[in-house]
Amino acid sequence: MSTLDRMHIFTRVAELASFTQAADALGLPKASVSTAVQQLEAELGTRLLHRTTRKVQLTQDGQVFYERCKDLLADVDEVQTMFQQRGVQSLRGRVRIDMSTSMARHAVIPRLPELLAQHPLLELEISSTERRVDLVREGFDCVVRSGAVGDTSLVARPLGAMRMVNCASPAYLQQRGVPQGLADLAAHHLVHYTNTLGAKPDAFEYLDAAGARVLVPMQGAVTVNNAEAYVAACMAGLGIIQVPCVGVREVLRQGLLVELLPQHVAPPMPLTLVYANRRNLSQRVRVVMDWLASVVDAYLHAV
Repeated sequence: MSTLDRMHIFTRVAELASFTQAADALGLPKASVSTAVQQLEAELGTRLLHRTTRKVQLTQDGQVFYERCKDLLADVDEVQTMFQQRGVQSLRGRVRIDMSTSMARHAVIPRLPELLAQHPLLELEISSTERRVDLVREGFDCVVRSGAVGDTSLVARPLGAMRMVNCASPAYLQQRGVPQGLADLAAHHLVHYTNTLGAKPDAFEYLDAAGARVLVPMQGAVTVNNAEAYVAACMAGLGIIQVPCVGVREVLRQGLLVELLPQHVAPPMPLTLVYANRRNLSQRVRVVMDWLASVVDAYLHAV
């Protein structure tokens, strides 16, 4: 095992704060991972990690070395791939990305054959979840994120914004009536959406004439934590939803859902491509990110 291999193992242990999780992620025995880090510490003449029965933490030297490792490993990857742009089919290696289930299903995966036809040696790992993944700890190269990014340590590349709409099913409206204004919402149900079940339910949201965000509490019997379930609950007649128009435009066109209160809509939801703040990105990651940006742009502006 080379020093570069040991450095790669060390960075995964540092990011996951666990020898066991790093071993699983790398497909190596835990003993091999532990030995690799010990050998690296012996080579450097310093302790890189504090090890306890509960967790693994970087030492001060370990934090400095980790930052240098990330740049060095990125440089090595860049050198190995620096001439790959000469041939469109020469990109190879794995790229791990994350996005919402709706974005994966409707925008990205249908277009994947085009990318893989251009780069048949490329390997993609696509995580689709509504959970906010930890990009660094979980080893993602980039993430398509909706809403505010928050983490200032990450690089955020804006992809656009999704116009929001209020929707309900025809059956629901036949039963409860069509709300004509905010005062009517007291007699209606909202399908609640939350990333973490058990958290405080959301409210009906809109921008007032001054552009200020206003929340109107609403009753509702159902709370979901998944975009697909959110739309399905609305189509089943369980209440009103507030959702990006791009995700429901087909069912709106088919009359399976009906748009409501267009004068009281939530603010547009930003879409951002997020990646780690590293000096160099490999050619394959840059190519995939540019491709993702073009795919998302086409999806947002499709008629």
